[in-house]
Amino acid sequence: MPSPSTVVFDLGGVLIDWDPRYAYRDMGGTEAEIEHFLAEVATSEWNHQFDAGRPFAEGIAERKERFPEHAEWIEAWWTRWPDMLGDAIAGTVEVLRELRDAGVPLYALTNWSAETFPIARERFAFLGWFRGIVVSGEVEMAKPDPGIFHHLADDFGLDPSDTVFIDDSPANVESARALGFHGVPFTSPDDLRRDLAALGLPVAAD
Repeated sequence: MPSPSTVVFDLGGVLIDWDPRYAYRDMGGTEAEIEHFLAEVATSEWNHQFDAGRPFAEGIAERKERFPEHAEWIEAWWTRWPDMLGDAIAGTVEVLRELRDAGVPLYALTNWSAETFPIARERFAFLGWFRGIVVSGEVEMAKPDPGIFHHLADDFGLDPSDTVFIDDSPANVESARALGFHGVPFTSPDDLRRDLAALGLPVAAD
């Protein structure tokens, strides 16, 4: 069976560290307060709406009305968003570099708000190594929705059977696999190296 020739990366949690806890710690929140806020107020389901295209102003207004006692922290989801963005995940960036240097076609498919993605694009030069990036907030649908994978393939002329898709979310990997992509779950840069080498891609195995 021939090796896949194209690789698609997720960004957050694979190449870029993002964690809202960074901002709330800077604001003086205790770990217990932060975990409660993320579990009950700024939930992953709420944040997913921004990834799928909901404007921040609308989502924040709705949440402040529902949780007025948390108004300052809810506002910070927008005003302190750059502080939630961590560093590049160096080991994965090195894998990306090796693939780029070997001439492998590289793309990205990310769940990210259209309003905040420009901050990441400005901060991380390696985002310029991709031939194309599909940003969920720009197309107003988010992984694991099969529609966004169809959009990726159609937009860039990708054959799923010839394409590796890397993501730290098992649900996103399974969605990709169901559509014929070589889905690779991301757990660490070292494991990713081994997985890609096993598929025949030009990276050092260790």
